[in-house]
Amino acid sequence: ELERPLGVIVQLGGQTPLKLAKALEQAGVRLLGTSFQSIDRTEDREQFAEMLRKLGFKQPRNGMARSLEDAVRIGQELGYPLLLRPSYVLGGRAMMTANSEAQLKEFFAEALSVAPEHPVLIDEFLAGAVEVDADFLGDGERAELGGIMEHVEAAGIHSGDSACVLPPHQLSPEVMQTIEEQGRALALELKVCGLMNVQFAVKDGEVYIIEVNPRASRTVPFVSKAIGQPLAKYATRLMLGATLEGLGYGYTIPDDYSVKETVFPFARFAGADTELGPEMKSTGEVMGRGESFEEAYMKAQAAIYSPNLADARSVFIGVRDADKVQMVPIAQQLVRQGYRILATEGTANVLEQAGITAIERVRMKAGHPDSLHVFLHRGEVALLINTTRSRKRKVDATHIRRLVLHYNLPYCTTVEGALHYVQSFAKFGTPDRFRYASLPVPEAS
Repeated sequence: ELERPLGVIVQLGGQTPLKLAKALEQAGVRLLGTSFQSIDRTEDREQFAEMLRKLGFKQPRNGMARSLEDAVRIGQELGYPLLLRPSYVLGGRAMMTANSEAQLKEFFAEALSVAPEHPVLIDEFLAGAVEVDADFLGDGERAELGGIMEHVEAAGIHSGDSACVLPPHQLSPEVMQTIEEQGRALALELKVCGLMNVQFAVKDGEVYIIEVNPRASRTVPFVSKAIGQPLAKYATRLMLGATLEGLGYGYTIPDDYSVKETVFPFARFAGADTELGPEMKSTGEVMGRGESFEEAYMKAQAAIYSPNLADARSVFIGVRDADKVQMVPIAQQLVRQGYRILATEGTANVLEQAGITAIERVRMKAGHPDSLHVFLHRGEVALLINTTRSRKRKVDATHIRRLVLHYNLPYCTTVEGALHYVQSFAKFGTPDRFRYASLPVPEAS
């Protein structure tokens, strides 16, 4: 009432402005850019599912639940694991993976409570899928790709917590073309004016749409730096009446690779657990750029971890049963590089059965003379790999991750993250070599 603005932009401030869009619309305030009707079609889970059916695009099998009875019935129909996704939430709030009916009952009340006026979407969980983010610019009549980011961690880790690479380094040209075509079709269907983000999952060459956000994603600054184009500035001009043709914007694939890695505040909060999941925990990000994915990835790691790791010749591996076999090639690669493996009892047994002998068993429990803490205190550990079951509060596993924070060491809590880290490790060594490589040498006074 005081400002009497030309209009209000709601797509450059994350999720909160989208939640205010309805009240602004009802108050007669003009929304610049994408209309409230289009915003609601993507944020309301029922309208969103109907739009994808209309366009003929694949999505994970799902159902809408407004009550616990609905949720249990959907779980019986779809089978487990399942992903619970509330509507109109920021940072994956109350988004959880349920592996059983008991977990579904435990998590559902929390998921419903964060947005009680909207149903909870219950998705089939696509285990082992690769998650992909794509940003688009639209002027209401045309749409152009801003960038495609392939996640390092598998689907199930919140996009804000996953490392990602632009351009993708493992997706086929056919999959990338499908992603671009489907994203453009969605932007035209929604008459997007400004920015739009689409989250995809790719499994066995099939492309599934997980979510559409008619706003700037948190990765727009990263994408803009990676492609050398100011996407937020272009989006603002489009919302004020410019056209894509008038801006002269067109997407070209960069010649080099850029990796976004996330920064977490765990060290600041006593008792915090570093395990990643569907709910976002990161508070910042860094960027590495290189001629190869591995170079860019290791530069990003160098921006996060501070210790000198050149003399550390051990790597700790302690993972859940489902991940033990996948650790074999990772451990073999590390041994070839001259590293000793420190492993928990169960992991060590699997690695030894595969013929790996450079192993020392460690106990994780604090206070033991041969505990992991001793090796960390001596500065012998260059990397820690630790996975556990989602939402499982195992004391030993949490103890490991707290030790990692204390010593500020590189760590991986997913198989995919470990695989990419070790591949980059093999090619470039520890992150130390990149830490000051780009800084100019000061002149002598």
